[in-house]
Amino acid sequence: MDRSAAADTRPSRPDRAPMPTREMHIAAGRSARDVIPRDTLAQLTTSGRDPLGILDRQNADRLPELLPVRAERMAQSPFAFYRGTAAIMAADLARDPHTGIQVGSCGDAHVANFGFYAGPQRTLVFDLNDFDEAGWAPWEWDLKRLVTSIVIAGQAAGHEDAVVRAAADSAVRSYAGALRSGSRRSPLQRYVEHFAADAGESTLDDESRAVLAAARRDAERHTSERAARKLTERGDDGMLRFVERPPTMTHLEPELEGHVHDLIAAYLSTVNVDIWMLLQQYGVSDVARRVVGVGSVGTRCHLTAFDDGDGNALLLQSKQAGRSVLEEYGGIRQPAAVTRYVAQHGEGARVVALQRILQAVSDPFLGHFRFDGRDYYVRQFHDMKGGIQMETLDAGPFRRYADACATVLARAHGQSPNAPVIAGYVGRGRAVAEAIVAWSYRYAELSLSDYRAFVAAS
Repeated sequence: MDRSAAADTRPSRPDRAPMPTREMHIAAGRSARDVIPRDTLAQLTTSGRDPLGILDRQNADRLPELLPVRAERMAQSPFAFYRGTAAIMAADLARDPHTGIQVGSCGDAHVANFGFYAGPQRTLVFDLNDFDEAGWAPWEWDLKRLVTSIVIAGQAAGHEDAVVRAAADSAVRSYAGALRSGSRRSPLQRYVEHFAADAGESTLDDESRAVLAAARRDAERHTSERAARKLTERGDDGMLRFVERPPTMTHLEPELEGHVHDLIAAYLSTVNVDIWMLLQQYGVSDVARRVVGVGSVGTRCHLTAFDDGDGNALLLQSKQAGRSVLEEYGGIRQPAAVTRYVAQHGEGARVVALQRILQAVSDPFLGHFRFDGRDYYVRQFHDMKGGIQMETLDAGPFRRYADACATVLARAHGQSPNAPVIAGYVGRGRAVAEAIVAWSYRYAELSLSDYRAFVAAS
């Protein structure tokens, strides 16, 4: 995102006027409690909902042959269903009171969208890893989506209510504590902060340390080279070819094949010059359509295999980017310069820009392009990517993982100019924790009801 778009997300000020101090921001946050008392964040409006209608609207621009796959994956469990309902939740959040204190937001910050990946120097980091729905929104929308996912995952794990409630409460307080700590640092200090995969390992109990070590080993095995060996084979001509596995892996229609090199050129025009130079040493070997995730099933997603001529492969993933649910279903008007930026460069550029803002370190291969009236973003495929299935964790690791996700979310929100305002509003976190945990429990019940209706209608 260009500098004018980023600058438009904070209040304008006369040229040469002093910047507001940290204490001024914090005081503004405290004053906001009088306008939106913190206990109002517990209010959940359930009237006027049409959750299945929203899913039908989303299906309108998806590949019809993949819609049964999407329905099957969402029907697997209440948690799987919740993963695919960011649009429903955005519409629900829009009906409830909110602070109006906006930050760059993930838009889909459930626990399965946190995980491990390789930083540019091949160090394993832990951070948010999905930004399809990213945009500007009230800070608490991300936090409510996270805490509700903690509740649903805890219930799926069969934990006692006291364990789940304690983890949800602890997550909100961890978010508040991280924001409070961040507000004491300069914007530059907040910017350079990141979370290594082994950060804080020495403070963990043995059970949590074992979970972390296993997840880290698994992520380190998930390299682009390993994915290429698994997903491709070499033909008689020596070229890499993706192995067909319908419906999750299929080759492109012949009429699309002819556009591949033009699309690669368009993508290369959006990357940094070092990546452009690197990719001059690879040639395109094959392209295939790949079905990914839960909520994304039915959107257009492709894998491109590159070969350097000596048998070394590189896989890039291009994924369709539509409007953020925060805007389309949540009704959040985006800053004017952001709207202009998206109009000029596309929704794929929005995803890339927000990923770079919200992550401590990002994939250097990020880029974007437009094709046939649709927008796409590009990233490296399976570059030491991994995660932890929270619904499989015992009580101790469950709570620690909830805290870790909330702390990472606070770091992401801390990149926005309004972060100290949020810190002032939230305070030590007790009142906000009570409200958001109460809301999240109610929303988990509502999501379960939606899940049952979805399964019955499928």
